[in-house]
Amino acid sequence: MKKEFIVKPVSGYLAVLMAILFIGGAIAGFAYELIWLGVILTLLFVFTVIGFTVVYPNGSCVMVLFGAYKGTIRENGFFWVNPFYIKRRISLRARNFNSEPIKVNDKIGNPIKIGLVLVWRVSETYNAVFDVDDYQHFVLVQSDAALRKLAGLYPYDNFEDHEAVIALRSGGEEVNNELEKEIRERLQICGIEVIEARINYIAYAEEIANAMLRRQQASAVVSARFKIVEGAVSMVEMALEQLSLKKIVDLDEEKKAAMVSNLMVVLCGDKDATPIVNTGTLHS
Repeated sequence: MKKEFIVKPVSGYLAVLMAILFIGGAIAGFAYELIWLGVILTLLFVFTVIGFTVVYPNGSCVMVLFGAYKGTIRENGFFWVNPFYIKRRISLRARNFNSEPIKVNDKIGNPIKIGLVLVWRVSETYNAVFDVDDYQHFVLVQSDAALRKLAGLYPYDNFEDHEAVIALRSGGEEVNNELEKEIRERLQICGIEVIEARINYIAYAEEIANAMLRRQQASAVVSARFKIVEGAVSMVEMALEQLSLKKIVDLDEEKKAAMVSNLMVVLCGDKDATPIVNTGTLHS
């Protein structure tokens, strides 16, 4: 496959000097009625001026002569090239693409909205100009396709897919690395270097957002209750052990059960317990 090659053009300042000489000679030819000389030097002047080109920093100029690729200028400055060259300037600067969130289905079929930010630049001017029709449009379309593919590989979260090690919402760098790899493979054909690709927006689609929010809240409540009960059981166990170890009071099985019940209600209740002072005996 053909690749980019760099050319070193003639300095434009030397061509300016030649152009001045040509136009000066043409004026003198017409003045001394040497019409043929004036016409030739005028054509040479025009021929010279048409060949001027400027390449800005982090820019390039792709040159084509009658359909044949003749090289790329990457050095910035003022140059002169063959006037018959068709010149196309390609920016080599880094560019940002911040996509609008698109609606896709995740691995388990839930509709979600997801967007990305892509930092890219042209690295091979030949591929960018000749291997695709419009390399900028190609970047947008392929980035969208890569994002859709990534969304189908992972669930949004692991509420439904408990076996999923990586989820879109919590995958972090692993998901971003997979996205960057997918986009890089797709853009190699047009000589595009992917500097960075990251997910910058992810959420459930509007039609299921409320239901999923309630589900997440319920899951959070269940998890919190589990921790509360686990801590309460440990505290009750410690209380019974300390009472027995220090022989503060002797409790039979029935009173232990009552104590455990009361402590669990106090420790696991949603509201603060209201104490009741017993002014009688322990057995009353």
